[in-house]
Amino acid sequence: MSPTTITLLLLLFAIVMFVWERIPLAVTAMIVCLGLALTGVLEPKEAFAGFVNNNVILFVGMFVIGGALFQTGMASEIGGLVTRFAKTERQLVVAIMMITGLMSGVLSNTGTAAVLIPVVIGIAAKSGFARSRLLMPIVFAAAMGGNLSLIGAPGNMIAQAALESIDLRFGFFEYGYVGLPMLLAGTLFMATIGYRLLPDHKADEARDTHLQEARTSVPQWKKTASLIILVCTVLGMVFERQIGIPLHITSVIGALVLILTGVISEKQAYGSIDAQTIVLFGGILSLATAMETTGAGTAVAQAVLNLMGPDTPMFVIMLVIFLLAVALTNFMSNTATTALLVPIGMSISTTIGADPRAVLMAIVIGGSLAYATPIGMPANVMVLGPGGYTFKDYAKAGLPLILVSTIVSMVLLPILFPFFP
Repeated sequence: MSPTTITLLLLLFAIVMFVWERIPLAVTAMIVCLGLALTGVLEPKEAFAGFVNNNVILFVGMFVIGGALFQTGMASEIGGLVTRFAKTERQLVVAIMMITGLMSGVLSNTGTAAVLIPVVIGIAAKSGFARSRLLMPIVFAAAMGGNLSLIGAPGNMIAQAALESIDLRFGFFEYGYVGLPMLLAGTLFMATIGYRLLPDHKADEARDTHLQEARTSVPQWKKTASLIILVCTVLGMVFERQIGIPLHITSVIGALVLILTGVISEKQAYGSIDAQTIVLFGGILSLATAMETTGAGTAVAQAVLNLMGPDTPMFVIMLVIFLLAVALTNFMSNTATTALLVPIGMSISTTIGADPRAVLMAIVIGGSLAYATPIGMPANVMVLGPGGYTFKDYAKAGLPLILVSTIVSMVLLPILFPFFP
């Protein structure tokens, strides 16, 4: 059996087990990881490389920083401030999505979600609303916000690099021509119809009450210090290029400062780290690697594109490329999906004589719609444990949002970025 076939079979296994959920998601991810190593599709070093991925290090650092914000009670105080202005759960969903989306336009999707998750947990604790109804909108908005600017998501820069090789480029805010309407439409949808689809899990109420009581004796300086360190970490992420320190290193520095200054103890820091998130992300990353290295992703893409004939209308070609990116990004990282499809898109544009900017814009926007699974992008995995979500929760709320985003995109893309201008 070829490596490509094995990879596709393991992908099918992962999809079935994620939907069925008879075994924990993280265990499924590890079975896939081991399967790729044992069958020789990946070397053991490659299969387990996800556990030392930069995003995993970022997760660990931000879990500790978020834990400090929560343990000291500062997250709850921030939550109290926010709930003064947003009184209802719907208003909170709108506020959270707009703040997240705008931040994600200048920060990485993952970095934005990592910063805001502990704040939103504090808002949930203070307001009494279920955190599961507030955390999922964060990752949806973070994905949409990544389309507001050239630096909003890594995939944007991959497309830019491909265009520059033929002396073309996107403007800094050109992604936002589609991204901003998509964020506004998505927020409106989640505040109305989508609001009813958000899961309502209250499993952590008892633990939150216990922590709330424990926080009453925390000195004010610890609360203030946790907030200052969070702000400094965010600034470090915003000015990543200027200071030359990567996001994941900045998060670790912040976490270490918290422990060294005594804001939280080493034991509390370890307790803040969600092991399920680390194992799920590290394990399933091997599948994304295999999809890329074995050519399984390319095989899927080519099989879909081969179904189109020479007389296929421009709109249908755009829709097929867009939906292909959507399908792949929910089972590979959005960055890997864009990296995989960009060269294919460049070839398509040359073959049919289409504007490469239009083809790549469709790929990048479609590749950002990773709403329907917990493995579509790192931020999705980060809220899995805190929100108590299942695979079906993502699909229930995410698939309708994908439909809304697709409709907005298919209205705007042919107008703003026609294949044949």
